[in-house]
Amino acid sequence: MAGIYYFFAHPFLYPLLRARLIPSLLLSTFVLTNIFLWTYLPQVAFLAIFHGPLAWVNGAFLVLGEGAAVTALLFEAFFVDETLVDVFDSVLINEGLGDLVAQGRILKPEGENPVKQLGKPTMSAVYSPFSFRQIIEFIIFLPFNLIPVVGTPVFLILTGYRAGPLQQWRYFKLLKWTKKERNAFLSKRKLRYTWFGTVALLLQLVPVLSMLFLLTTAAGSALWVVKLEKQRVLVDGGSQAGPEYADDPV
Repeated sequence: MAGIYYFFAHPFLYPLLRARLIPSLLLSTFVLTNIFLWTYLPQVAFLAIFHGPLAWVNGAFLVLGEGAAVTALLFEAFFVDETLVDVFDSVLINEGLGDLVAQGRILKPEGENPVKQLGKPTMSAVYSPFSFRQIIEFIIFLPFNLIPVVGTPVFLILTGYRAGPLQQWRYFKLLKWTKKERNAFLSKRKLRYTWFGTVALLLQLVPVLSMLFLLTTAAGSALWVVKLEKQRVLVDGGSQAGPEYADDPV
């Protein structure tokens, strides 16, 4: 939620939203309309076998989840991933972590705000990588929605467990961590990343506004990085950018 407040409290981020607003609204509306039109009632009818009257509610969550997955996939593949990187990097610059951002792109100090200080990438600029595993797991976990009452929350938590770490893929790349270093870091924070991923997924279920929440989630992820980096400096006295990272679990 901090990302939502931060995004709206810092007008220099607004152009990043405006540049994608119209295509994202059209795409989101098209996807959700078609998924509800063609799949909602059949899925409610099937869920009614297991859930009774709750099928109308759980069916809505299920369809919204499917729509969010399709929309996010299309956004990140064709419209948004570069914009998410720009939001993430701009927040880090604004919070004093320009040195970290400089590990992955050229910065223009003469820029009047963090967005205008962003230069060309010097390494692969990916916010969250395309993951076949995540898509397959999403499909595998869908049947959890058949379980009355607890099924939908379980589905959201399981998908959030996978989605959380991907929200900071950019951070790990800026630090130039190996897979082993990344996994060691994540293993100490499984619950926090699961919670972050679950909340991010819930926000993606909000019709039409999913594009906005993709951007605010990127801002929130960057704010978390700011806390992690400050803690690292306090704990081991390290610089604000580099491959080594060691701190107490938070």
